[in-house]
Amino acid sequence: MRERDGGGMGRSGRRDGAASPVREVRRPTLRLPELKAYTGIELETEGDYDGLEFADADLTGQPGRGARFMDCALRRCALDETVLSRARFIDSVLDGVRGVGTDLSQVSLRDVEVLDARLGGVQMHAAVLERVVVRGGKIDFLNLRKAKLKDVAFEGCVLVEADFAGAELERVSFDDCTLSRVDFSAVRMRDVDLRGVARLDIARGIDRLAGAVISSAQLMDLAPAFAAEIGVRVE
Repeated sequence: MRERDGGGMGRSGRRDGAASPVREVRRPTLRLPELKAYTGIELETEGDYDGLEFADADLTGQPGRGARFMDCALRRCALDETVLSRARFIDSVLDGVRGVGTDLSQVSLRDVEVLDARLGGVQMHAAVLERVVVRGGKIDFLNLRKAKLKDVAFEGCVLVEADFAGAELERVSFDDCTLSRVDFSAVRMRDVDLRGVARLDIARGIDRLAGAVISSAQLMDLAPAFAAEIGVRVE
């Protein structure tokens, strides 16, 4: 009779009981064509913008609801209270954009890079982000409630009181980021890598980290919150 091997290999080739590796984020590969300068006066609702560069444009308060941006670059643009709800950004770059109260609700970002953004009170609830990199910059009070993020990498950015409540996160990573007072209430996670977070401060949703991976040091930092969540007193 063969002796059972308690440390046998499963069908996947890894040892039974071993944790599956976190799947890596698939990043956008952008190769913008030669761009033409944007010469318009005001964004148009349902406008169609293809192969354009918006450089140092003041788009404050302009109505771009439902607009489509394909192979575009927005560089150092002012987006204060700009209305871009339901807009679509495809194979595009947002570099150095700034603004307060920008409406990006239900926006779609696919194969997009967001670089060194300085934004506050951004509305992105019910947005869909796929193959997106957010690198550098600072975003305060980012509303991503009920958004869907798939293959999204946050790198070297500061997110203050970001609200992910009810969102779906799949293959999302945070590297060298600061997450301050983040809200993960009712979030659903799959292959979310939080190990690279420089500062992880979870205001709500500590019980929703199933599907994420954290470091042992982060576990120690979060231990009081975990204990409070299950009603354990530590004295």
